[in-house]
Amino acid sequence: MGEMTAIAITAAGGPEVLKPVRLPVPVPGQGEILVKVKAAGVNRPDLMQRQGLYPPPPGAPATPGLEIAGEVAALGTGVTRYETGDRVCALVQGGGYAEYALVHEDNALPIPPGFSFEEAAAIPETFFTVWTNVFDRGGLQEGQTLLVHGGSSGIGTTAIMLAKALGSTVIATAGSDEKCQACRDLGADHAINYRTQDFVAVMKDAKLEANVILDMVGGDYVARNFRVAAMNARIVQIAFQKGSKIEIDLLPIMLKRLYLTGSTLRPRSVSEKAEIARALEETVWPLFASGQIRPQIYRSFPLAKAADAHALLEQSEHIGKVVLKV
Repeated sequence: MGEMTAIAITAAGGPEVLKPVRLPVPVPGQGEILVKVKAAGVNRPDLMQRQGLYPPPPGAPATPGLEIAGEVAALGTGVTRYETGDRVCALVQGGGYAEYALVHEDNALPIPPGFSFEEAAAIPETFFTVWTNVFDRGGLQEGQTLLVHGGSSGIGTTAIMLAKALGSTVIATAGSDEKCQACRDLGADHAINYRTQDFVAVMKDAKLEANVILDMVGGDYVARNFRVAAMNARIVQIAFQKGSKIEIDLLPIMLKRLYLTGSTLRPRSVSEKAEIARALEETVWPLFASGQIRPQIYRSFPLAKAADAHALLEQSEHIGKVVLKV
């Protein structure tokens, strides 16, 4: 198939270790499609992988990138869902920062009508993550309240839009008044600036409780989440930006009958990810088609400038998603 340009992690370190390299175009195996990548999403796990903190699972490409959008370029044996030329977006195990990437056909989805490749590339990682954690593990129901930390992040903006579209009240925390306003603009009922306000105090004053809490902060937020959790609430950890080792009083778990859970997405099997994909196609794809929700793109960079995209994400100034254009 010849060669392609991809972005390699040349050593563990800062954004500058990301360098364009020439690699062989991968060959699709049983059930796999080869996608000519037009855009790729940039996510925090990519930053962790670059720092040497999040090695790819066995068999995954060493190059970063967990979500792509593009056109099907070739089919492996047994592929029935797609044909060459189809426009798809997909969750990949790695290797998304490249001109071509492999994905199992069951982990790909058709690009929603009217969406650009950049918009479509901003869907898989965040929508798969939010769906499996907020609605599947968290069991968020219509009429219940979701508290999402990091409301202006790619995950946060997605959680706000999806929870609102499916009939929930949403409380978001974010790090500036501008970010809080962006959360409200996306539909959040309440937005709390965690730099100037204590979300526990604000929620207590407003007599607000959360049935589901999506947390990527960890650290002292774990105990604080317990304080604003409703009876029988589900608290779902998806990252620990403030650290995962804490001393904590677990009594509220017993008194409020709380569920503290969490998950990762990348190491899951093709079939587990396929289940999430089917749920999204059934519940979320109609919301895209109707124009009710759209991924929030903050900035896009050319593939060769992946280091700049990582530097931007590390500054945490973004509202929504950062995308690479291939």
